Amino acid sequence: MAKTKVQYEFPMHCQSEILYEYMASAEGLSEWFADDVIEKGDDFFFSWNGGPGEKATLIRYKPESFVRYRWEEDEGSKNYFEMTIVIDDITDDLALIVTDFCEPGDEVENQLYWENLIENLRLKLGAT
Repeated sequence: MAKTKVQYEFPMHCQSEILYEYMASAEGLSEWFADDVIEKGDDFFFSWNGGPGEKATLIRYKPESFVRYRWEEDEGSKNYFEMTIVIDDITDDLALIVTDFCEPGDEVENQLYWENLIENLRLKLGAT
């Protein structure tokens, strides 16, 4: 069954350059997304609680703008997860837009998962 595309917007109170480093580098991602992240070229290996980990490939990016990853299990599909920095032209407010794919019926659980992750990110950035 095809996964459902979901999108969330999170207001962030930080500089875009710093936020991008937390989205696009192994060091930054290991601060809030996973317990440990190892980067080998375009491949990122995420592990939690000392487990074996999961591989995601960086498939698109634009410095200080967005990153798009594809989990190894989603190779050959159009599924990905993307984090995009958006700055309002009028107010200069910064938001992080997360695009993800989840199993149908898991939308609420997926949203809670991302809300928890982004709260961890805000704490690390001091952007609460």
